[in-house]
Amino acid sequence: MKRRDVVALLGGLAAWPLAARAQAPLGPAGSGFDPRITPARPDIAARQLTGIVNAERFVDGEIFEVTAAQAPVRKKPSPDSGLETEVLKGERITVYDSRDGWAWGQLVGDGYVGYLPASALGPAGPQPTHKVTALRTFMFPGPSIKLPPSETLSFGCRLIVVRTDDTFAITESGGYVPLVHVAPVAALETDFVAVAERFLRTPYLWGGRSSLGIDCSGLVQLALAACGIGCPRDTDMQEKALGSALAPPPDPAQFRRGDLVFWKGHVAIVRDQTTFVHANGHAMAVSVEAIAPAIERIRDEIGAITSVRRLPRA
Repeated sequence: MKRRDVVALLGGLAAWPLAARAQAPLGPAGSGFDPRITPARPDIAARQLTGIVNAERFVDGEIFEVTAAQAPVRKKPSPDSGLETEVLKGERITVYDSRDGWAWGQLVGDGYVGYLPASALGPAGPQPTHKVTALRTFMFPGPSIKLPPSETLSFGCRLIVVRTDDTFAITESGGYVPLVHVAPVAALETDFVAVAERFLRTPYLWGGRSSLGIDCSGLVQLALAACGIGCPRDTDMQEKALGSALAPPPDPAQFRRGDLVFWKGHVAIVRDQTTFVHANGHAMAVSVEAIAPAIERIRDEIGAITSVRRLPRA
């Protein structure tokens, strides 16, 4: 099997270029593939990697659905392990191993591999019909906003809605979500910068991907996904996969709304020629900053801009 064919198996990421899945530091099974998006461990790997990576056994995965409002994805099966990313209600994961309360597998959406609490997953049912478009909302156990909420849902959570009335979307599980806070899955936003701006003042959280806490690449991923644009999870992947690079050296005078400015380990979204929006540890929140002083500050902290990427206009 050719390397290009193998890479195409890793993650269901047809929405973004194969270049984004280029070789990175050796994976745990000595595969040469990026371990973040390669479902392989020394003891177990996805069956489609048979003959490609070294593992004691190869197994077929089983698709599960995220039933919790959100759940952590960790590098190791421990609550003390760092947060790699998060999954939201309605998303799916191919599980290859489950033990001691942890499920190990690969996210269907962006191909990320890691450990999730098994309690956050359930059997995969029909595909979701609706998504949460408010920054966050509540699910109520009945048709009244005076009832104690049964769940708090973040932007991007996906639901199966079986019917609606003038006030609520009623889910397959019998939950009631304010109708004004959801939209059909097929409905797309048209301005991903405006979507990112909705997250202003959301706390910064390394690995976060929800309105309760988010990091820089998570903000970009969620905002682009709302517009139907496939996007990998981490900044280095995004820098390879998204748009085309402006000619160096970076000139802020040439920036336009929607450009993505990358540093090593960080990304910001240009709002206009003078400001950008980004989730950042400096403010410990999603914030708007003036471009010129922010570039100087970030250069002192982590280095110079590595590239500026421009997405094609719709």
